[in-house]
Amino acid sequence: MTKSDIAIMPQFFDRYINLADDIDLLTALAQPATFDGLIPAETLLALGNQVYAPGKWTVRDIVQHVIDNERIMSYRAMRFARNDKTPLPGYDEELFGQQANANRRSLSSLLEEFALVRQSSLALFRSLDDEALQRTGVCYNQTISSLALGFVLVGHALHHARIIQERYVPLLTGKAQ
Repeated sequence: MTKSDIAIMPQFFDRYINLADDIDLLTALAQPATFDGLIPAETLLALGNQVYAPGKWTVRDIVQHVIDNERIMSYRAMRFARNDKTPLPGYDEELFGQQANANRRSLSSLLEEFALVRQSSLALFRSLDDEALQRTGVCYNQTISSLALGFVLVGHALHHARIIQERYVPLLTGKAQ
């Protein structure tokens, strides 16, 4: 199923879904999802613990956030695909970020974990038929389908890769915005 097959475009989540191409979800999830697929690993490593403004996350914090989000959205998609109608709460990304200790880890270990988590997400979505993908539930006070959550995974990673490209990479050349 493709992005065009999403019957209900949920507010808030649409900003991520709209970043994904209108292609088959499995194809979209199988595309290079690692940040170094979009930004060379050497560039990410060179950024180290730099931030573009006080209080902003480092690249490692961002990668950890994308990992956490991928796990949460995949879990939600599984629940809805299994026809669980229990409303699911949002989560506090700032709290998660504070407790994750991403800056104590190597960037390579985070990128490896993200690749593994994405493979797990891909395996989940491969197991779902069209009926399961179209099932909906409520999370963050929004009705959303398992299919839409799959495209959230794709778009959320793209969103953060673009932030790194636009706001962090210029730090290496002294042309930060």
